[in-house]
Amino acid sequence: MSVNLEQAAASFTEPWQPHLITHVNDHDVKIAKILGEFVWHTHPDSDEMFLVVSGRMTLQVRDADGGDVDLGPGDVHTVPAGVEHCPRAEQETVIVMLEKQGTVNTGDAGGERTAPVQPLRPAAPA
Repeated sequence: MSVNLEQAAASFTEPWQPHLITHVNDHDVKIAKILGEFVWHTHPDSDEMFLVVSGRMTLQVRDADGGDVDLGPGDVHTVPAGVEHCPRAEQETVIVMLEKQGTVNTGDAGGERTAPVQPLRPAAPA
């Protein structure tokens, strides 16, 4: 199955709602739009990879290295398992994430931003 990332992003509008692109072995490849600040959380048993498709995001990270990681289109960053992080975007940003299947978007934090992964819908006609 092939997926065009621009078309996938055009098929939904809500921020912070992950949509499943495909599975790779025991991992999910998800696409989401982000805007504003998410919640601080960790994924105790899994790394999480972020790829910025469009826009800009800051990964706020609390680890030994500390500090924020600024990412633009084409940039990739992996947050190691157990590292507390909080994505933030000042403008709408499209990201792709690679996570173990079953990983909850809010990790160990839970709360109102917890969202089940949605299937991709066909994009509306232009």
